[in-house]
Amino acid sequence: MTTDRLTIIPPGHPLAGRVSPPGSKSITNRALLLAGLAKGTSRLTGALKSDDTRYMAEALRAMGVTVEEPDATTFVVTSSGELKPPAGPLFLGNAGTATRFLTAALALGRGHYVVDGDEHMRKRPIRPLVDALRSLGVAIEAPTGCPPVTIDATGAFAENGVVIDAGLSSQYVSALLMAAACADAPFEIALAGADIGARGYIDLTLAAMRAFGARVEQPTPASWRIAPTGYTATDFHIEPDASAATYLWAAEVLTGGKIDIGTPAGEFTQPDAKAHDVIAAFPSMPAVIDGSQMQDAIPTIAVLAAFNDKPVRFTGIANLRVKECDRVRALSTGLNNIRPGLAAEEGDDLLVFSDPALAGQSLPAAIDTFADHRIAMSFALAGLKISDITILDPGCVAKTYPDYWDALASLGVQYKAG
Repeated sequence: MTTDRLTIIPPGHPLAGRVSPPGSKSITNRALLLAGLAKGTSRLTGALKSDDTRYMAEALRAMGVTVEEPDATTFVVTSSGELKPPAGPLFLGNAGTATRFLTAALALGRGHYVVDGDEHMRKRPIRPLVDALRSLGVAIEAPTGCPPVTIDATGAFAENGVVIDAGLSSQYVSALLMAAACADAPFEIALAGADIGARGYIDLTLAAMRAFGARVEQPTPASWRIAPTGYTATDFHIEPDASAATYLWAAEVLTGGKIDIGTPAGEFTQPDAKAHDVIAAFPSMPAVIDGSQMQDAIPTIAVLAAFNDKPVRFTGIANLRVKECDRVRALSTGLNNIRPGLAAEEGDDLLVFSDPALAGQSLPAAIDTFADHRIAMSFALAGLKISDITILDPGCVAKTYPDYWDALASLGVQYKAG
């Protein structure tokens, strides 16, 4: 997408057809790292090829891992099992998974590493993970509490256990879990407090680790015991991205159409698949929606809620303020740009004052996406029912769904560029 503005033309008919969502970003970046930590050759099929996974693959290549791409959905990863110090900083754009996962993994490397990102990543917190690694004797610095992170690693942890504050992100726990299997002794991870963002992503991490030969036990809901197995190269298939599927589920109910995405909702293992039941209830979605365990689906549901038959309050979404942008603010700003008073923030809750009569109106609005792929893709849904919705920086969808605009076009959606 080369244009800097894209205006959606409401199709005026139900959207119907078949669209295959790309592979899961969350699972692809976990599998890439685990394959890079495994000795031998792994074949990852069904993978996502996007900005986020490209940054992970390039980082692995910079550390001596061979990553081949024989087709559009496959990575073939060959590694010695060691991530060697790169010639320069590892640039990871705004890929939170790549940044956090690699930070922990490199703490068990040998040598000097710098993990960095773009201006947006440099605002995303990583201090809880850095503090946890420092408590393990790792020489690690992140002066701002966000990237860049500098690591001087000796190949081992000084302790066999750690307590981590995962209130801001479950990615901190996933990062430590994946690294811990490469430690030289059994390792225990415990939560500081009961709060954890999107616990379902921990299950994704554990499933991927076990597929690559790790052994993990969970003595309590807030602790894990990881055996020092290292990882074994394997062939691994990646399921479609549930977060991407939410846009298609929403487009289907919003237009009264029928979109076949090729995978039944019940077959997804990702947390955002929980959004399917909420979306399927449209136009009578619940008055209160807890987004804590399906965080990446909330932008989709929030825009859909503008057309619901009653107002919706979104709770449990404080973590959305530290994603690629402050998504709570971006959603309220975009909705109020469509019509003043359509949304409000109360603390970290988002209120959407639904109005089914929005459909069919012309409400010219230029949506600032804040370079956030999920803001761009979710507000495109509003353009299916309201005329003159313009998405700024539409190319930002390349972060996780490079073919998004083509996918909607294949269902009959048209655009005006510029």
